[in-house]
Amino acid sequence: MKGLRAIACFLRGLGHVLAGLWTLRVRFPGFSPAQREQAVQDWAAAMLRILGITLELRGTPPAAGPVLLVANHISWLDILVLHAARHCRFVSKSDVRHWPLVGALATGAGTLYIERESRRDALRVVHHMAESLRDGDILAVFPEGTTSDGISLLPFHANLLQAAITAQAPVQPVALSFLDAGTRGRSLAPCYIGDDTLLASIWRTLTAPPIVAVVAFGEPEPAQGRERRGWAASLRDTVARLRAG
Repeated sequence: MKGLRAIACFLRGLGHVLAGLWTLRVRFPGFSPAQREQAVQDWAAAMLRILGITLELRGTPPAAGPVLLVANHISWLDILVLHAARHCRFVSKSDVRHWPLVGALATGAGTLYIERESRRDALRVVHHMAESLRDGDILAVFPEGTTSDGISLLPFHANLLQAAITAQAPVQPVALSFLDAGTRGRSLAPCYIGDDTLLASIWRTLTAPPIVAVVAFGEPEPAQGRERRGWAASLRDTVARLRAG
């Protein structure tokens, strides 16, 4: 029965993805920016409900930009969870652009893509990020650069923080956690690391006991003259405290 429920859930989720693509292509051109943001947030929240994941917010999401959200990275679910908590534009690895279905959704939601191995491309993305922040956008990055196991944090890379320094925009730390709804212990089901495939991680999530996705927002921080490497280390410590709280 667990497998049958998971299959039914997967099919409902696929239908929701297709409905999202239809919205992007047919309705988005007539939407205002505020309507687009709300549509993305509503779509993400509905997808979490389809997947049987409860969203739990701690702290205060940003009411408006400019602000750069800095979060730990655990799963393919992270983007959905953050979108459901507060619409934002993500900076993501360029591979995502070419993922079937998901890439089109990410692009439609305003994702900025980066070639992680290219220093020149990183400079280009930092420039576009700074422009977006000056325009009042809410951006989000995963400074670990890849997913971790949800228990420990990897070092935070500092390069993309330069956009906030350049635009004189605050950075808001965000901690993501996935918990077993029954025990409130850490759930490893959504993890997407090592040799995991996307389908295997999705199946593990769908067949796991009910999951709570916790999004803990810290306080926005101005740079206050800090250099980006020291700031990145400080933000990592803050995210670790938010996860523990």
